[in-house]
Amino acid sequence: MDTGQLGTFLSSDHLPLLLSAAAILLALGTILFTASTRRRHREQLTRLRERADTLWREMDDIRVAQFNRAGEPGSPSQASSSFDEARYRTEKEAYDKLWPQVWHLYERVGMFLRAVEAGEASGELRLEARHAALEARNFLNRNRPFCSDVVDGLATRLIDTEIKAHLAACQHLDLLKDVSNTSSSHDRRVLQDKCHSLHEGDARDLINQLASTIRERSIRNS
Repeated sequence: MDTGQLGTFLSSDHLPLLLSAAAILLALGTILFTASTRRRHREQLTRLRERADTLWREMDDIRVAQFNRAGEPGSPSQASSSFDEARYRTEKEAYDKLWPQVWHLYERVGMFLRAVEAGEASGELRLEARHAALEARNFLNRNRPFCSDVVDGLATRLIDTEIKAHLAACQHLDLLKDVSNTSSSHDRRVLQDKCHSLHEGDARDLINQLASTIRERSIRNS
């Protein structure tokens, strides 16, 4: 077809048909291009999902392996946990035995002081309080390595305070028994006030602190 015939063809009634055909071809190309793009996107998304699933599985495998290693005998975490458990049990066992000793001392000294103050027979209570102090002191010395520094300090101060109260009460009792003694009622009252201050004041405060400290350590570490 020469140039003249082409111009005649384009200027004729065939022009709308050609335009329609071109539009159809363009639409077809667009549809094919869009479909191809969507297919590539789906393939990329599928690959990304597969990679993500693979990564999650690998992370799960790593977590399981770490958990299994932590549970193996001789592993650092298990050894540390076993050491902490043994230390807690040893410390708590010392407190379970120490507390009855110091409470027995506090009770016996209190009974002795009240008997002295009331003018009642106190010879047996005097010996019991002295024996309770010796037992508490010996037990604390044997178990000091297994107690915390705070508990050790409180128990030591409590025992020392009760021994001082016991000695002051013994002095007061000796003054009452010695009829030839020239001490005044003021001296006896000073000793009586000293006993009351040591036992009802200092010792009571120390034993309350000791009870709170033992309770906090036992609950916090359990």
